Amino acid sequence: MKILGLDLGSKTLGIALSDVLGITAQGIETFVFTEDNYDLPISKIIELVKQNQVEKIVLGYPKNMNGTIGPRGKISEEFAKKLRDYLKIEVILWDERMTSKEAEKILINANISRQKRKKVIDKMAAVVILQSYLNSI
Repeated sequence: MKILGLDLGSKTLGIALSDVLGITAQGIETFVFTEDNYDLPISKIIELVKQNQVEKIVLGYPKNMNGTIGPRGKISEEFAKKLRDYLKIEVILWDERMTSKEAEKILINANISRQKRKKVIDKMAAVVILQSYLNSI
């Protein structure tokens, strides 16, 4: 079963995909869209789900450090609901606190320049989110 991992921002969507066995997450791309126009990333996700026979989606759920849900978390909740309605597959909201920092640390350790890190940080965050989920099951 393939699982799609997503890191949703206001202008970018980091995308990762699991292998068929659900063991590893690989970064696919950072999809850029017009700020707060979430119809474009939904169309992209629908396309990817169909192309890759995805059976489940893990969407990063940005919580505040104290565990409360802020405006970005509410947007993720609404986005997850839309995905469920369109695709009729399971969409899991996954706590993404500290994933961007972990993704940046991975890229720094890989000796990726600051300029290149900006281009792939969202994709790497999606990998971290998805891999965290895969490790938990």
